[in-house]
Amino acid sequence: MSDAPWWKSEKLHPAVPELAEDLRKGKIGRRDFLRTTTLLGVSAAAAYTLAGKVTGAPFVRSAAAQASPKSGGNLRVSMFVKPLDDAARSEWSETGNLARQFLEPMAQVGTDGLTRPYLVESWEPSEDLKTWTLNVRRGVKWSNGDDMNADDIVSNFERWLDPSTGSSNISRFAGLTETVTKKDAEGKEVESQVGRSGAVEKVDDYTVRLHLSTGELAVPESFGDYPALISHRRFADEGGDLSANPVGTGPFELAEFAVGERAVFRRRAGDHWTGPVYLDQITYIDGPANDPSGEIAAFASDQIDINHVTSVEQIPAMQRIPGITVHDAKTAQTGVARMKITEAPFDNINLRRAILASMDTERLLNVAYQDFGVAGENHHVSPAHPAYAPLPRQKQDYDLAKKLLVDAGYPDGIDLEMVCVNAPQWEPNTCQAIVEMLRPAGINVNLRVAPGEVYWPDWDKWPFSLTGWTHRPLATQVLNVGYRTGAVWNETSYANPEFDRILDQASATVDVNERRRLVEQLERMMQDDAILIQPFWRSVFVTTNNRVKGFAVQPALEHHYNQVWLDV
Repeated sequence: MSDAPWWKSEKLHPAVPELAEDLRKGKIGRRDFLRTTTLLGVSAAAAYTLAGKVTGAPFVRSAAAQASPKSGGNLRVSMFVKPLDDAARSEWSETGNLARQFLEPMAQVGTDGLTRPYLVESWEPSEDLKTWTLNVRRGVKWSNGDDMNADDIVSNFERWLDPSTGSSNISRFAGLTETVTKKDAEGKEVESQVGRSGAVEKVDDYTVRLHLSTGELAVPESFGDYPALISHRRFADEGGDLSANPVGTGPFELAEFAVGERAVFRRRAGDHWTGPVYLDQITYIDGPANDPSGEIAAFASDQIDINHVTSVEQIPAMQRIPGITVHDAKTAQTGVARMKITEAPFDNINLRRAILASMDTERLLNVAYQDFGVAGENHHVSPAHPAYAPLPRQKQDYDLAKKLLVDAGYPDGIDLEMVCVNAPQWEPNTCQAIVEMLRPAGINVNLRVAPGEVYWPDWDKWPFSLTGWTHRPLATQVLNVGYRTGAVWNETSYANPEFDRILDQASATVDVNERRRLVEQLERMMQDDAILIQPFWRSVFVTTNNRVKGFAVQPALEHHYNQVWLDV
């Protein structure tokens, strides 16, 4: 793929020259410039080139990019093998990684945090970010022989925006929806979001236009998230089950699949549109992922080549194994101990504030994650997000917590239950540390550690629990899917019209500093409304055998294996 110089584009977004000038004057950083201009339709190569011209720091290709790959081999991956049915309804990154081997996204977020076109070869946003023209890549074939075209993109949007599908994408692309009122089975009027008529337009066989009701800068970022992997246009009509009908555009085909055991993918015959694919096969193995010590033994005995994630408890043992490397990345991955604020007793804001006043997030980071990360501020915006605004860390204050408990109507304290999944280990460790911190305030918590098969079916329904959240490149992305009123993944049941209004403004703001000012208001609202404990931001770790080449940790732990190869 070639990239035309940015200055020759007749459709350059008018904000790009302004961003270049802000970079030259030092008003924004290089990272902010690169991320924002690529979202506005500038190719990553052109953005790096322009940044180099402005700052005098040229882009240098990595050593991995200059290596000479070898073809062949079976990459053995330790990861939970979860059910694989409909990518649109997927809730877990492990499921997304299985699907990524044969389904592809419209855009892909690289290890450098930049969003690059994929099945959509380019996009052109209007000045107000309400209209997005998507140019669908030509020459891409589905594994059943069909040509991939605009019909595939449109059909996926239609499914995502249909509430009966149950996709979190209805929140990611909220600007394409409208609110309707219907009566439920009991005759009560309820509001729901549905796709707005005319919001998704097929212009021609390779052009799709999105008409949003509000401006949204993060549209391309949302293209890359795992629930937005593109399924064949007849997917729903042909059973709606990926494991039974794994038609895809990706470089691999699903050959074997058994939940909780293994998934095998084999390279498709012929050339892939991205270029050479080196691996003959990828085998996902569930067993080692379920047993941290067993996974260490599997590396030592050469039964696996790479894992999905290495826990902090595993790192010392992994580092002692010859021929093994532990890679790391700073991310916006976290876990939130959230309260469902529509249910008693968590509908009492003074109780929630008492819980937060009992927390010491620096201590939580130390005890539960061995200081491999950054202490949290009890909101869901990370220092890894370009629009992050640092707030004064809330200090542990038991006197305040006890006073707030009295104000909440619990002068003698209160007994609560907290539910936590049993793995990965940092999650129960974090929950246990939270429980111990709450006790001196008079908040006694019974911690229920449940196996995954018990916890995950109701992950968004427990009144008080901890949920692991993956990395997303922009703050507005995670706030839209997790905290906007009525969002599918809004596990706190937070509904704040002022929060939604400012989030709309932040989502439509290109100016990095102005967006940061708006996001700071959102951070303060989350703190003031005390809807969750956000203990820390996690650095993540992945272990590989040294024969694995062309690999780098993607911040959301996405598996982009089409350029990985084995030096055997």
